[in-house]
Amino acid sequence: MEHPPHVLVIEDDDDVLDLLDGHLTRLGCRVSRATDGEQGVATAVAERPDVIFVDMVLPGIDGREVADRLRGDTRTADCKIVVTSVLDPQDVDDKRFDGILTKPFRRADIRTALTTVDVAIPEVSP
Repeated sequence: MEHPPHVLVIEDDDDVLDLLDGHLTRLGCRVSRATDGEQGVATAVAERPDVIFVDMVLPGIDGREVADRLRGDTRTADCKIVVTSVLDPQDVDDKRFDGILTKPFRRADIRTALTTVDVAIPEVSP
């Protein structure tokens, strides 16, 4: 079996961050966390995760700016980026992002988002 997918979650709401972390862990992913855009970009560059879940609205730089910085850096340009948002999907659908996870979400929605960006999920528990 290959290594578990490494997912970086960039989210400023602690409850949502904990929820995403828990669901992703139960889906067999290794999770890193960041609570703002600047920290998220730095973590992504340092750790080069397979997938980045980034909230659209963050303190400091927003999800679009995070995506722009990641796409502009050769170390992270190929990372899959899934935006998380309470906005309507058509309001956040642009070429910066590989997928969209609409809030509120369930674990099945997270699984679908991972599958959409071609990440194999080695689920370890129901």
